[in-house]
Amino acid sequence: MQWGSLTEFFAMGGYGLYVWTSFGATALCLVGEVLAVWRRHVAALAGARAVS
Repeated sequence: MQWGSLTEFFAMGGYGLYVWTSFGATALCLVGEVLAVWRRHVAALAGARAVS
């Protein structure tokens, strides 16, 4: 598929709202997962230090 302009690219042939919403939701979930893992890691380190 070829786009003549940046606006056409973002419109994605009429499916842009679905495509970009999906990308945004996926990115949000990935960032949330990274933050959740980081918080669990920090809590585990704090727990290990408290035991030592």
